[in-house]
Amino acid sequence: MAKKMGVLLGALMAGLIFASGAASAKTLRLITWGGYAPDAVIKLFKEQTGIDVEVTVSNNEDMISKLRATGGAGFDLAQPSQDRISGPQYEFGIYKPIDYSKIDSSLFIAPLFDAAKKNTTLDGKAYGVAHVWGTYGMIADKTKAPDVRDFTDLCKPKYAGKISMRLKRPVLIGMAYAMGMDPFAAYGDKAKYREIIEKSGQKLAECKSNVKTYWSGSDELLNLIRSGEVVASGAWDSTGFKLNSENPNINFVVPKSGALGWIDTFALPAKGKADAEAYQWINFVMQPKIAAMITDASGSFAASKGSKELVSKSLSKAFSEAFTEQDIANINWFPTIPPGLEDMEGKILDRIAAQ
Repeated sequence: MAKKMGVLLGALMAGLIFASGAASAKTLRLITWGGYAPDAVIKLFKEQTGIDVEVTVSNNEDMISKLRATGGAGFDLAQPSQDRISGPQYEFGIYKPIDYSKIDSSLFIAPLFDAAKKNTTLDGKAYGVAHVWGTYGMIADKTKAPDVRDFTDLCKPKYAGKISMRLKRPVLIGMAYAMGMDPFAAYGDKAKYREIIEKSGQKLAECKSNVKTYWSGSDELLNLIRSGEVVASGAWDSTGFKLNSENPNINFVVPKSGALGWIDTFALPAKGKADAEAYQWINFVMQPKIAAMITDASGSFAASKGSKELVSKSLSKAFSEAFTEQDIANINWFPTIPPGLEDMEGKILDRIAAQ
């Protein structure tokens, strides 16, 4: 009897040890953008928590597609942009609400934290936490295009054949703002929105003779600017910062009408199995030193309070030269996209490309 009891106790202890080991080897399945989970950060996180991080690099469309296909399963933490959360949640139910009591809000830049929370709220529940943010505006070589201050300036006759842009919705919206219209304010009125973007599309079509080429990837744009073939372009700020580190005459230009702002968030998939680990990761990466590592890896700044002062000198310099406090206050943040608007925009952009 004693021998049997000893065998049973031994088996029980072995089971407890195995269970403890399994718990300490928990894996967080993260679907995110390139640069948002650098190897060095993952290593530090595991050293402090014992949690492995399994990274899938993705984008907004792919994240939504994967989570929609599984009903919100397969990942424990996702990083969609703030304007791509409440719409898919309403249609597909792929996220679960954020428990903000588990988030250390003192780590965040308050306006960005509040903006992400507000813009990801559906039926009184919020689904997103701000992580990385950036803007769409322009890049210019100030020695060759010193008077480019808004999207309409890209259409000046003297820049014929010397400018570029990506023929996607940000330039359509940015041009509308530069023409004195407010497309985001018209999101709730499809007829009004169509009127605005039709005018913007007409301006872009008239500007086509100035376009050397429509860039499709950041590497293509980098090479066009570096070679001097293009002196100004519509672009994301991180591309401008990168070029500024190579040539101080080139940098991101904040449009007078306001840069278009995006925030990539943290969101919990509806059927994720590691919520506790997800909250640990969020609070870990929002620490200023860790957030600065992510900024240096991605080229985009984090919504982490105090992290901007810890990034590389070249990146900090480029940001400070491009943005004033007023520029930041004047950002036009992308709101949630209502159904049907992207189809409307796509037809206009296709028409411009075909002309």
